[in-house]
Amino acid sequence: MRNKGFTIIEVLTVVIIIGMLAVFVVPRMFKGLGKARRDIAKSKMAIIESALGRFFYDCGRFPTQDEGLEALLIAPAELEEKWNGSYLKQSDLLDPWDNPYEYVAEGVINAGSFDLISYGADKMEGGQEGTDDEDIYND
Repeated sequence: MRNKGFTIIEVLTVVIIIGMLAVFVVPRMFKGLGKARRDIAKSKMAIIESALGRFFYDCGRFPTQDEGLEALLIAPAELEEKWNGSYLKQSDLLDPWDNPYEYVAEGVINAGSFDLISYGADKMEGGQEGTDDEDIYND
């Protein structure tokens, strides 16, 4: 009578196959996740840009550096009669890593306009391109 079960060779073969899948497939899945977060960051920047455009249309100017993006949520004192917000939700001001977007009223990247910046997962300026640490700017 023969015992039913797996031999050590069969078990090792399955373990090796699972290990190879983990080495080759899992990094690709996480790389795709990072790209998705960067795409979401760009999409949310477009929402903020649209809100800034509506603010400009209503108030005749963009928020100052001191007012920042909070001016899209709460009317600045001198603009209460013109302000027609709230222009977006509080959650729209956070990037996919739950960091607030940086607003630069006198843009450096977009000279003559404003800059929106997400510093990525590391929350610091700089970062390797193509990673979660990459800095993302509005166009």
